[in-house]
Amino acid sequence: MSVNDIVIVGAGQAGFQAAASLREAGFAGRLTLIGEEAVLPYQRPPLSKAYLAGKTDARGLLLRQESFFSDHAISHRPETRAARIDREGRQVRLADGESLPYDHLVLATGTRNRPLPVPGAELAGVRQLRSLDDADALRADIESAGRIVVVGAGFIGLEFAAVCAGRGLSVTVIEAAGRVMARAVSPETSEAFRAFHEEAGVHFLFEAGVTAIEGEGGRAVAVRTADGHRLPADLVLVGIGVLPNQELAEAAGLPVRDGIEVDAFLATPDPAVSAIGDCVRFPSRFAHGLPGGDRVRIESVQNAVDQGRSLAARLTGRPAAYDAVPWFWSDQGPRKLQIAGLAGPGDASVPRRAGAGFSVFRFRDGALSAVESVDRPADHMAARRLLASAKSLTPEQAADPGFDLKALATA
Repeated sequence: MSVNDIVIVGAGQAGFQAAASLREAGFAGRLTLIGEEAVLPYQRPPLSKAYLAGKTDARGLLLRQESFFSDHAISHRPETRAARIDREGRQVRLADGESLPYDHLVLATGTRNRPLPVPGAELAGVRQLRSLDDADALRADIESAGRIVVVGAGFIGLEFAAVCAGRGLSVTVIEAAGRVMARAVSPETSEAFRAFHEEAGVHFLFEAGVTAIEGEGGRAVAVRTADGHRLPADLVLVGIGVLPNQELAEAAGLPVRDGIEVDAFLATPDPAVSAIGDCVRFPSRFAHGLPGGDRVRIESVQNAVDQGRSLAARLTGRPAAYDAVPWFWSDQGPRKLQIAGLAGPGDASVPRRAGAGFSVFRFRDGALSAVESVDRPADHMAARRLLASAKSLTPEQAADPGFDLKALATA
């Protein structure tokens, strides 16, 4: 069946990239991009960094200006929610009752923030950060806040903590695990970033669970922890992870498991439905040997962009299995963390220091699995090339600051 009508549900990074790449690849049919937010597609990573710090404005976040969509005949439907998928009739039913027909449907529904399940989480002054509206609310709150409590020492929590500490505010971070970014990086990198933040004035409570948020007059005033701490707070940011938006797919009978299940070509079992971005679980050679098996769900701009391009290529007659190297980054104050690959909790760590910054090379069963680089962009680029080519790097070579990583990566 020829594809003349493509509907993309989700106007985030993945959905936008799929639409833009489809036009770039020569797709000439009808193309509709549905998004629940009222604005044009925009970048989310700067929300917790440059945008909160006032270094960019909302217009600077846009992935493209409005003219791009009209010039490329992309029908962008803001403030539009998909309510149901009729797979047999190949239609998407919208919340307002309208139905959109499709030859091919792309689910790029993304994720939502995991809620904090304690009394008081609904109080004013308790925030999460996912959208531009969230960031605008936080920017306003910071102006009148003196004491900040952050729940969760992941990327978002630490990026926000760095912005607040940079403004001279009192910041305490509560983390259920024993170290920062525990699910994402090695103990060595965790320890370095804990020290970076403490030097900037951030306080940490580890292995601490939040039991309640106290309020007065409907607004949060303190956070209580299981070990008896009561932390006064003018503003509370909750950053305890995300959940994939898979309900639309699940209700349509598509397989889900902490994400919409797709194959190596980003296709669901329904040949007329594909899924991309943060909401999907897909097979990856980089996940081999990890606790979850060879399938993984990745939350990153790189993954969203590369999957959007890969899907566009398949839908325009150039299919190839998705095999991009996963990579991530986090700007926390003046420090830049870049990660290439996927490390597991049991992977060995090999630190490498040479000049400014450092890198930690991770090895699984003797093979390079990931590299965490702090203020070492050259190491990061070499790591991406090494992982893409599966070239052999030994732990001894990684630890030797005189070994030429770039030469091996580009050989």
